[in-house]
Amino acid sequence: MNFDLSDEQKMLGEQARSLLADMSSFDRLRTLIDSGAEWDEPLWRALAGMGFLGAAIPEEHGGLGLGALDLGVIMEALGAANASVPFMSSIILGAEAIRLAGSEAQKAAWLPKLASGEAVATFAYTEGPGPVFATGASLAGGRLSGSKSPVADAGIADIAVVLVAGGSFALVELDQPGVTRTKLDSFDQLRPHYRLDFAGAVAEAMPGAGKLDRLIDHAAVLAAFEAVGASEACLRMARDYAMERQMFGRPLAGYQAIKHKLADVAVATELARSNAYYGGWAAESSPDDLPAAAAAARLSGIKCFELAARENLQVHGGIGYTFEANCHFYYRRERMLAVHLGNRGFWADRLLNAQPGSQVKAA
Repeated sequence: MNFDLSDEQKMLGEQARSLLADMSSFDRLRTLIDSGAEWDEPLWRALAGMGFLGAAIPEEHGGLGLGALDLGVIMEALGAANASVPFMSSIILGAEAIRLAGSEAQKAAWLPKLASGEAVATFAYTEGPGPVFATGASLAGGRLSGSKSPVADAGIADIAVVLVAGGSFALVELDQPGVTRTKLDSFDQLRPHYRLDFAGAVAEAMPGAGKLDRLIDHAAVLAAFEAVGASEACLRMARDYAMERQMFGRPLAGYQAIKHKLADVAVATELARSNAYYGGWAAESSPDDLPAAAAAARLSGIKCFELAARENLQVHGGIGYTFEANCHFYYRRERMLAVHLGNRGFWADRLLNAQPGSQVKAA
């Protein structure tokens, strides 16, 4: 049995890390924040040029037709770089929703544009406090009504896949009368969120029914890969600072308490990586195992990233809380990812429900 990535997947990860090292430095992230940019558009174009946006989109629609593990390798690199791009919104959620539930005409119209970066998509699923996946919005007679908030990357998206009454999806172009976008305050300044209000906007029903669970399980696995990449970056940052920082005439890394912190993060990250790999395998090879695998990957990803981001701040001490230090990029992203797609309690319920004979009502 081979528990490692293939040589092709390792090469894919190396290419992604190399590109991000060149184009998504911490100085670049500060420039984006200072300028009020919604996203790193040059990086997005570069990702498209490398074929990363179309990695999991079928070849007949302009993609590479790769699997969940291949996509996970890319997500891990994006997480490590804390990249300011709508990869989760457009590719993991938007494109996958169209692939799963869209008509052949919808796939032909939008998947090639998403793969090339010509268009950006988002997935609108929540409606403020209440159920994570809310169905208050309605589609009747080709017209969409209701509100969704918060919606990640909705300010730059061309289209949205909207969760509507009955648990089905509607596809709506956002640049039209009847759609209002209102920017919200976001703790993560590199991942903007919006409120979308629909007042009779023209929209198309998506014929694939019952695809929500499959979509969010798929997204949970990829979110776990992102968390693993970011956690490892936090671990390296904390280790490097501890080895450099001198305290009472010796490196900070020489103190046992600091070693314990770093060891705890390393163990949590490796556990989360194992769960993410298993989730990626299940997404490709064992659909029956995917619900439990996705929930386990999501929970361990939340846990390891929270631990890594906080311990990174603790190792850095007071300077870690300043804008000039780099810790805050990961802490902000961790707080956002902890509730994106549902919080820890939501996924704990899903993990229990995936066990035989269990009936737990998810929040």
